[in-house]
Amino acid sequence: MTTVKIRPFRPFPGHLRWAGIAGIAGMVLTGCATQGPRASADLVVTNAKIITVDNKNTIAQAMAVKDGKFQRIGTREEIAGMIGPNTKVVDAGGRTIIPGLTDSHFHDAGGGPGVDISKTRSLAELFAKVTEAARKAPTGAVVVSNSDWHEAQLAEKRLPTAAELEKAAPGVPVILVRGGHSYFLNNAALAKYGITASTPVPAGGAIPKDAKGNLTGELTDTAKKLAPLPPRPALTADYLIAQQKVINSYGLTSVRMPGIPISTYRLLQQMRDQKQATVRYSVMFRITNPDGLQPIADAGIKPLEGDEWVKVWGIKLMVDGGFEGGHMTKPYLDPLGKGGTYFGLEVVPQSTFDDTVVKLNRMGFRAGVHAVGDAAVDEVLRGYEKANKDKDLTKAGWAIEHAFVTRPDQYPRMRALNLRLSVQDHLYLAAPVLKGYWGLDRASQVTPLKTYMDEGFLLALGTDAPVVPMNPFWVMYHFLTRDTISDGIYGANQAVASREAILRMMTINNAKLTDEESIKGSIEAGKLADFAVLSADYMTIPAADVQNLKAMATYVGGNLAYNDPQFKP
Repeated sequence: MTTVKIRPFRPFPGHLRWAGIAGIAGMVLTGCATQGPRASADLVVTNAKIITVDNKNTIAQAMAVKDGKFQRIGTREEIAGMIGPNTKVVDAGGRTIIPGLTDSHFHDAGGGPGVDISKTRSLAELFAKVTEAARKAPTGAVVVSNSDWHEAQLAEKRLPTAAELEKAAPGVPVILVRGGHSYFLNNAALAKYGITASTPVPAGGAIPKDAKGNLTGELTDTAKKLAPLPPRPALTADYLIAQQKVINSYGLTSVRMPGIPISTYRLLQQMRDQKQATVRYSVMFRITNPDGLQPIADAGIKPLEGDEWVKVWGIKLMVDGGFEGGHMTKPYLDPLGKGGTYFGLEVVPQSTFDDTVVKLNRMGFRAGVHAVGDAAVDEVLRGYEKANKDKDLTKAGWAIEHAFVTRPDQYPRMRALNLRLSVQDHLYLAAPVLKGYWGLDRASQVTPLKTYMDEGFLLALGTDAPVVPMNPFWVMYHFLTRDTISDGIYGANQAVASREAILRMMTINNAKLTDEESIKGSIEAGKLADFAVLSADYMTIPAADVQNLKAMATYVGGNLAYNDPQFKP
């Protein structure tokens, strides 16, 4: 018998300590004699507080894993008989174990080949990074940042201007990419691409100006095409494998990826086939109109095809912009509100959206649509209702992504379509900026999780990384408390005080979102053995400490995918 000892990160109360491996080892012979070799597990974890997330929210002490699946969950004594001569035994040291976490809307873990400004905390630090990169850039090159940052992380809580970026990198074109919706250019970059105050604004985009009529340097949504980025290095399996290590380090074992190209899907399949996968992927292909479905059909991709490692969820669509482009029925505030005339962006016309969802529904695909503002949700509902009249979709699990701002009159229509909601913790990072766009009253109710919960919607939580940093424990903390990184509590009435409910939204509800609740999302016999060992007890620590939780170990299919350096498994 191989024994693995995991030492606790901090002392635990005496009532959580048991006799440990030695006591179990003494019972092995009895267990083996009565149950025989077939009962022997590949892995046994004992001396733990296991939050199973089953229908009864059972708490167990030990569990056994066989052939990548949970074999049995119960007390230490019940599991002892499943230890055989080749069983690996892990003493969890009294730690809390939860099902592997899932991110409902994950693009990328962040980072990349561009300028890293994710850790800057002031404009001065940001400009220093830009200056350093410009100094090293080859002649004629464009300096491009990674996308995983937001102005709310800066002490000034504002964006850099084109003139300021020009001062940081005189004569060198600079494009700061932020999330998936905005570029910020310096004067040299504006000149390089011929963008002036008189440049026509593409439909579904914005080219903001300041109070004096000068370009701010920002290009939003469809206006980004005016400044094509230099080609990025081709995506490789090695890059995705490296990303998996980061994903697993947060206790995440599954992600739902919206808007990927077919080439990425093939790389994920390749990783699976070569047994290099340590994350389970549910994927959505991005299209903008009905014609976008043809390449998917030509590639022979079928709706919902796949297995436990790589599975097609459906199609990702967008109808509005992001923070600065959410389509609202009430205008933005000044100065962005342009005197009360700016309502955000409709990036896809209603007629095009309708035609697209009708066609993909006929083909057997389902949609998950990016909708930030309430006017965008109106557009989604009109299109979904039209598609539903053409062919029933109420049992197919269609979804709305994000749903920042909604209205009570929309909820009955959402329920009639049996829609699922994939929501994330954008407010945790961007609160003061959203307050500036929409006012405190509107911003405080962004992503009204408690209301959604009371309305009975299936809710699956995630991060939208790298738009928001990839940390599921920040997600859980924000929705438990409605606290934000830099501006206090927003909308205390929308806090969900139940820790069990929040954990379910990060685990079994995500499995329901992807129609995989029969194989994952909870620690139950017969399900995939995906689980995480936590640094502290999620159920009992002060709420303020939830944001500081870490995964000390992550197992996927019963195999160790990540261990904290403090562990020696």
